[in-house]
Amino acid sequence: MGKIYYDNDARIDTVLSKVVAIIGYGNQGRAQALNMRDSGIKKIVVGTSRPEAYNTVNEDGFEVYSIAEASKLADIIFILIPDEVAPEVYENEIEPNLREGDVLNFSSGYNITFGHIKPKRNIDVIMVAPRMIGNGVRETYVSGQGFPAFIVVEQDASGNAHDIALGLAKAIGSTKSGAIEVTFNEETYLDLMSEQAVWPLIMNVMNEVFELLVSKGHSPESILTELYLSKEAAIMMEKMADVGLFKQLPMHSRTSQYGQLSRFNQVDTTYIREFLEKQYDNIKSGGFAEEWEKVKENNLTEFNELLDGAYSSHISKASAFFDIAPHIMPNMIKTIKW
Repeated sequence: MGKIYYDNDARIDTVLSKVVAIIGYGNQGRAQALNMRDSGIKKIVVGTSRPEAYNTVNEDGFEVYSIAEASKLADIIFILIPDEVAPEVYENEIEPNLREGDVLNFSSGYNITFGHIKPKRNIDVIMVAPRMIGNGVRETYVSGQGFPAFIVVEQDASGNAHDIALGLAKAIGSTKSGAIEVTFNEETYLDLMSEQAVWPLIMNVMNEVFELLVSKGHSPESILTELYLSKEAAIMMEKMADVGLFKQLPMHSRTSQYGQLSRFNQVDTTYIREFLEKQYDNIKSGGFAEEWEKVKENNLTEFNELLDGAYSSHISKASAFFDIAPHIMPNMIKTIKW
């Protein structure tokens, strides 16, 4: 089992005197920067190539530089830009400005696992990867709750990489909930399995249920409300996180519990297991990474076609007829045609 670290296992003083560069100021970059400052790290700079981010950075009270300039100033560099652009940015703007003993902190294992980024041996390479969306990283920190994260030490040139990783994990708020020690490969495989196996299965089930029930004469608005618009499913997932996949069942009626458990055992999982095995093997072999590189080289043509297909599906067209706002049921009920 992976070791889990908590507040008592980590010391922020290992990083308090360091200059930290946040490369990329999206939801994750902003949340982690604010959390670290509130934890006592005062020397934080932001590197971005997006002029539209400058105002937000300045309003938040951080100094903003080009990515190259921020990398040159920093002792610790947080790479918080999309996986698909990170290799080029690293090669052209980050790597030329690294000094011996610097620390590279990744939020995703993808580019290290598949060899798209190959750091020099004289720097520390770590990962502190929140298992939480950016807004949640900030909100749970402010509430004192914290959030889980994966931590990795891939390369320990300084001899202090593990302590630094734990210090950063504590500074962003993850050791309150638990920082789980994994490897770069493990983080990558788990992340891609969720994206390429778990969610495609869930989305297919949702789509098939929608198509079936529409064909049986049920209204699209009632089906979508039952499936996900009510947010009941989201609350169930939250309760699963709190108490467990099956231990949340007593929060339902006995009719519901019996229906879920008895039909759970009726599902033939042979195809599901075969599909999962296929996706895992394709991920681990590098097949998906190779496929994705070809898609990018082709100007994302295949990606855009897939996205267009998803957006033009019956369930997407039905969803578009709702004015979806927090805590408000859909208020646009129209005749849906496709």
